[in-house]
Amino acid sequence: MKHLILLLTVLFLSSCGKEAKEEHDDTVQKPEEKSAEVLLNEKNAATDELVAELKERGFQTFDYIDEESGEKVVMQQYFIAFLKRGPNRSQSEEEAAKLQEQHLAHLGEMYKKGYADISGPFGDDGDIRGITIYNVPTLQMADSLANMDPSVKAGRLVIEIHPWWAAKGFPLR
Repeated sequence: MKHLILLLTVLFLSSCGKEAKEEHDDTVQKPEEKSAEVLLNEKNAATDELVAELKERGFQTFDYIDEESGEKVVMQQYFIAFLKRGPNRSQSEEEAAKLQEQHLAHLGEMYKKGYADISGPFGDDGDIRGITIYNVPTLQMADSLANMDPSVKAGRLVIEIHPWWAAKGFPLR
């Protein structure tokens, strides 16, 4: 009989604990239950932090509110470098191949260090041979990095750079 009373007492106390915990759980807002407005405010606050960090690092930005989603969109200034046919294209086939290898290594290093976000050649045989988009704060920095390219130094390519604005964090499609 003592065992039965002890067992009933334990069951009673454990059920009281569950009810109290369930009552408490109802008052705590779970992340997935946050309102759309709260989530939007949190996302926009994170965007404000991103803008502050970019400005601290010297980047130019502006932002706007997307009318459809209500989200703040950050536009950042990048620099697009057009790699154009240079005046010195008289290298032998072997020299041109070596320059191309060094050129690709340079672009790979720019990407690895975070200075360039994307590079690639054009598919035609025009004067503009390709582009690189530099993710740096100033035109002078983009120009300096682009002119370090071995193909540019050899005169096989020349650089033309323009400021270019794009939404921060939007992927290519």
